[in-house]
Amino acid sequence: MAEHFYPLKVAEIVAETDEANSIRFEMPAELRDAFRFRAGQHLTLRTDIGGEEVRRNYSLCVAPDDGQWLVTVKRVAGGVFSNWVGDALKPGDTIDVMPPHGSFTTAFDPASKRRYVAFAGGSGITPVISLIRTSLSCEPGSRFTLFYGNRESNSVIFLEALAALKDRYMGRFELYHFLSDEEGEVDLFNGMLDRATCDAAIGALVDEPDKVDAWFICGPGPMMDAAEAALTDRYVAHDRIHIERFIAGKPSAAAAARQAVLQQEAAGLSISVTLDGRTRKVQFDGRNILDSARDAGLPAPFACKAGVCATCRAKVLRGKVDMAVHYGLSDEEVAAGYILTCQSVPCGEGVAVDYDA
Repeated sequence: MAEHFYPLKVAEIVAETDEANSIRFEMPAELRDAFRFRAGQHLTLRTDIGGEEVRRNYSLCVAPDDGQWLVTVKRVAGGVFSNWVGDALKPGDTIDVMPPHGSFTTAFDPASKRRYVAFAGGSGITPVISLIRTSLSCEPGSRFTLFYGNRESNSVIFLEALAALKDRYMGRFELYHFLSDEEGEVDLFNGMLDRATCDAAIGALVDEPDKVDAWFICGPGPMMDAAEAALTDRYVAHDRIHIERFIAGKPSAAAAARQAVLQQEAAGLSISVTLDGRTRKVQFDGRNILDSARDAGLPAPFACKAGVCATCRAKVLRGKVDMAVHYGLSDEEVAAGYILTCQSVPCGEGVAVDYDA
């Protein structure tokens, strides 16, 4: 599907912490269907900063039934977009926004009685709190446990909102804060969510880890790697572990060299690209399928171009494609033939991809 951005007016800017601000958008009645979302999904925002187009993805931090569209932006050192939001954006301004997408979610069912556990770090709480709100409100028989890591209490995003959820859903929502720069009475909660702490938290605070229906992990790379390893070593089924990455790790030198060879070999190959019901032949430009399509004038969607957000997802209809990374896709999507076109190179003639699939 071609990228479609809609100009949305900023209704409110909410200071969550000294470093994080939430943006609440006004949503016209005629766009509500287009902007329906599932818990854990995100929005792609686009604006002009200093004469350059800037795109970023931010997770919705509300439940679908809340009737709101709210994302939270944490300042990043040198971050063009995040600092612009904190310093310049104000109510009444307009930002171009793409409808929600993303696969960091699960199917909620009011009749289900399920067990959920999440590891979150810093701004990784944004999609997780959407999942928490949704599970608690939609599944009266389900329980949710959150392990949340931060530097100090002042940096905890949604501190009061999480406390309110704990009070409202006593017995169903368990909340544990881990602080690296503050010391409390319980040693387990002092420090980062590293491998040792993840192991200890699971062992002490999760009854029957193998019976947890879904684990959600979102935050800094080392924390996510530690939590995933702790679960994998406990033989937790891979399809029960859901991971959302905000940034991609740097590829190894060997992987980068291999990709460069594939790109060189594929330069000039012809690819069939289907977008908005039309199929066109485009020439591979020596980088990736996404850029090749856009160079040919096709409005192929994108946001991060790092294999994280899945905005550029398409399905391979014919031929073979090599994909460098696919953080933004589930294993089921990959098995079904979906690729991230920003990370993909055709392997020989005859490749056909469909953005509409």
